[in-house]
Amino acid sequence: MKKLGLLFTFFALVFAFNANAQEQSGAAITFKEKSIDFGDITQGDKVEHTFELTNTGSAPLVISNVAVTCGCTATSWPKEPIAPGKSSEIKVSFNSAGKMGKQNSVVRIYSNASEPIEKVSLISNVLPKTK
Repeated sequence: MKKLGLLFTFFALVFAFNANAQEQSGAAITFKEKSIDFGDITQGDKVEHTFELTNTGSAPLVISNVAVTCGCTATSWPKEPIAPGKSSEIKVSFNSAGKMGKQNSVVRIYSNASEPIEKVSLISNVLPKTK
């Protein structure tokens, strides 16, 4: 019975060590900030922000896609792998034409990071044009 207990403990420790090692390896995205609030803007205004990111993991970070919630938002992102410890940028712009009120333009970043989907957003309150 003691041997069975020791064997079980050994496998539990090996499994725990292996799971911990997997969590700590690979790419990881860390953003300087995940949202920016432009406050009040006038309908038709275009705003943009550059989100700075760093690969804080141990493997090259590959961003496979960046998806927007509507045609009013546009992005550009790095197509080349980002080495561990290196930084890059994702540029996001929002066109408020045809929009009114509180807006939260969410952008989803798909990658090989330990957290495969990250989100950043541009927030604004679109006011009507004054004539």
